[in-house]
Amino acid sequence: MKKPITFDVVREVGLTLPRARESRYYRMPALKVDDEMFACCTSHPSAEPNSISVPVGFERREELVAAHPDIFYVKPHYTAYPVVLVRLDRISRSALQRLLRSAHRAVATGAVIPGKRTPRSSPTRRRGRAFNLSPNLS
Repeated sequence: MKKPITFDVVREVGLTLPRARESRYYRMPALKVDDEMFACCTSHPSAEPNSISVPVGFERREELVAAHPDIFYVKPHYTAYPVVLVRLDRISRSALQRLLRSAHRAVATGAVIPGKRTPRSSPTRRRGRAFNLSPNLS
């Protein structure tokens, strides 16, 4: 039987990334890189239990929700922010690892700023290097 994904697993995976540290974000357990959040337990009551918020950018969020609505979702409270909500009980560990690496890289490079309400426009922003969930969704 596989181990259920909880924030403990998120912490275990996320803390292996460079400069990652455990912290708080709006009083909730979070992981940060260079003082910016790249994974956080959700705090708003509209979020489903056992979900996390992960900064991925507005375009990538749309792609993830469209491709995997069983795993990724967004609620009205979160639509103004470049984050996607993740149902931890539906994502595989390998997909979670890819998601956290991608979010960590996006935040560390400044391509995504979690608390900003509008997309950051940058002519040097790279696209197309996002992770792929297809090989193992569950």
